Amino acid sequence: MSYQQFAYLYDELMKDAPYDEWVRFVRDILQKYQVEGGPRPRLLDVACGTGELSVRFATDGFQVTGVDLSEDMLAVAQAKAEEAGVRIPFFQQNMAEMEGQGTFDVIGIFCDSLNYLETEAEVIATFSNVQQRLNDGGIFVVDVHSLYKINEGFINQTFTLNEEKVSYIWNSFPGEAPNSVEHELSFFVLDERLGKYDRFDELHFQRTYTVQQYEAWLLEAGFEVLEVCADFEQKPPEPDSERIFFVARKNK
Repeated sequence: MSYQQFAYLYDELMKDAPYDEWVRFVRDILQKYQVEGGPRPRLLDVACGTGELSVRFATDGFQVTGVDLSEDMLAVAQAKAEEAGVRIPFFQQNMAEMEGQGTFDVIGIFCDSLNYLETEAEVIATFSNVQQRLNDGGIFVVDVHSLYKINEGFINQTFTLNEEKVSYIWNSFPGEAPNSVEHELSFFVLDERLGKYDRFDELHFQRTYTVQQYEAWLLEAGFEVLEVCADFEQKPPEPDSERIFFVARKNK
């Protein structure tokens, strides 16, 4: 999937996302499970997008590497890292087909990025790839949309934004696969030079699975599942929880 113009709109649309909560959550997990990695743990940010979290982790003291499928997203991420004065190597790769980069103390797939994988085989391959790139005892943190979020929060819903420089209409429809959704987005972006709005259309797909299925795949990939929690709190998910976190450790 190509994000095209969406890459350059993403940060504006996600400006209220709780990025600092992801950084806090990872710090708390590393401290809780006494993960070795010295004062600057090595972190791989998988599906790093425009690098907002990559930069925040880097400024918080992590040695960060970023991976994303979108060349456009990575161009934004690289510019953002340079502006922040942090060095982050970025690589264009599919999370299900990663190679190289060495090994890490912690690997994260944040912002429900895993849900963009279309097949079970891709999720299984991604978990295997992550396991191979973790140091023994290393931590994997991944968050996904819950069944409730996909089926009740998205499907057959319409979302809109109407601001001076950018507006959108976002319609969500059931996908063909179980517990999946297709997002049709139309953006209207002000071209200040010409004094007119340009329209960009995007189609996005997301799919999720039961908590039990994710846990089974993690175990099969060689992980010990340490925690399953929800919405940035280290508490078990509720029926109406929207974001499910899995914290897993590579078996030694």
